[in-house]
This record gives sequence, C-alpha cells and structure tokens, in this order.
Amino acid sequence: MLELSNVNAGYGAFQALFGLSMRVEAGEAVAVIGANGAGKTTLLRVISGLVPARGGEMTMEGRDLRLTPAHRIVEAGIAHVPESRRLFPRLSVEDNLRMGAFVPAARAKFAERLEYVYALFPRLKERRQQLAGTMSGGEQQMCAIGRALMSGPKLVLLDEPSMGLAPVIVAQVFDLVKRIRSEGYTVLIVEQNVAQVLKVADRAYLLEVGRIKASGRAGDLAASDEIRKAYMGL
Repeated sequence: MLELSNVNAGYGAFQALFGLSMRVEAGEAVAVIGANGAGKTTLLRVISGLVPARGGEMTMEGRDLRLTPAHRIVEAGIAHVPESRRLFPRLSVEDNLRMGAFVPAARAKFAERLEYVYALFPRLKERRQQLAGTMSGGEQQMCAIGRALMSGPKLVLLDEPSMGLAPVIVAQVFDLVKRIRSEGYTVLIVEQNVAQVLKVADRAYLLEVGRIKASGRAGDLAASDEIRKAYMGL
C-alpha cells in the first residue's frame, strides 16, 4: 500500500531522515519506535506532505506522493492524526469532526461518516455539542482519531497518541488503536511507549537518528534484549 525508498528529509540545513526505506501493507498495523528526536514525527509529516522529501521515492497504491500536493494527500487515502491532537478547541466536537470531511468525496457522505464515527465512539456522540478543548486528554484523542476517520481513509497515521496522557488514559488510547484496527483500517503509528505499541502492531521499525536500525515482527522486537534494555527499561 505505502512504500518509501531511500527517502531523505529535513528542516533547512538540518537533515532529519537519511535514506529511509519502509513499507506498509494493506490491513497492517506498523509501528515506528525510537527515542525523542529520532525523526519519527518528521517521517509522518513527510508522508502527509507537510515536510517535502529531499530525495527518494514515496508511493501510495502506486500514486507518487512526492508529486502530490499536501492538500491532495487526504484524497489519496491518507489521514494524519498529529502529535498533541491539534483539535480546534473552541469548536464543538461535531464541528471538529466536520473539519475532517472537507474533501469533496467525504463531504458528500458526511451524515453517513458521522454516524459511523459516533457508532465507533459513542462518547463523542454524547459530547457532540461540547467544546473540544474542554474534554479530557483521552476524549480529545478520540475526537482527533474520529476526525481523521471522517475522510474515509485507507491509511491512518498516528503521531505519538499517548503523549502527555496519564497512564490510565494511555491504556484507553491503545484500546482506541485496537478498535480502529478491528474495523479494518491500515495504521502507521509512531510512538515512544514501546512496550504498549508493540502489543498492538504487527511489524515495527526502530528509528535512530533518522535511520532505520532494525525492523521485524513486533513480537520479535519486543523480545529483543537490546530493545528491552534501551527502550522498555527491562
């Protein structure tokens, strides 16, 4: 579905990704793990067109993402749930969801998509008129994921969904990830909480200073002594 080959990217004179190659197959949940500053957020921003790649190839179902303007990436079937959720705090939950359906194809199916998201996350329906900024962190993450699903995506990018949340809320957030996986969505998730994310992913890539250092089945990486010591405190 998604394939990156030898991708480089950065900000000004700073290079954040070095010759990165990876793939995500339809129906998979793939994790990208690594320490803060490894380049995980940059990777998702490159895929969604927010940061231009400086070299290499990126395709989504054969479509060249490097030739696709950022505002057309959603139409290619990619929805990005950004770090820190980035909701519109002074808009209601339902208006935030409406913003996720701005592309013409999604706009035409707004009512259908809205009912789908409310069925998936009943709490959002209960809070639909509440200002998004007044909800708890877990509820805001639910809303951010719901907003992404409003576009009817094929691939969902999740950037550090557990960041800044209390441990009990973190468990709820990973339950949300399991829920959207069970609905058949393909997921690419970057996360510092290695122990938790490897429980919900099929495969994983370890990113260190902008380079892929290891990859494989999530269970195999979770059992690696090196990764357990460096990233899981075990």
